[in-house]
Amino acid sequence: MPLSTEKKSGVITQFRRQPQDTGSPEVQIALLSERISGLGQHFASHASDHSSRRGLVKLVNQRRKLLDYLKARQPQKYQDVVERLGLRR
Repeated sequence: MPLSTEKKSGVITQFRRQPQDTGSPEVQIALLSERISGLGQHFASHASDHSSRRGLVKLVNQRRKLLDYLKARQPQKYQDVVERLGLRR
């Protein structure tokens, strides 16, 4: 489930560090979180879609790795991102 261009640019605008930032860990974590929540809604109506479930697990693991990286490098930004996204960590 790809994100629409408007949704993606809105997320990037909220979490970027500087005006041209699109690849910082904060932005990547926020984009992955949006995709994960979209897949959560997908599984409400398609419970037996195991192929997409595998993709969801990959996205969750990728987000976890980015969160671990951010926590090790910049703990304050890690706390900020977790609070802003409402993640359980």
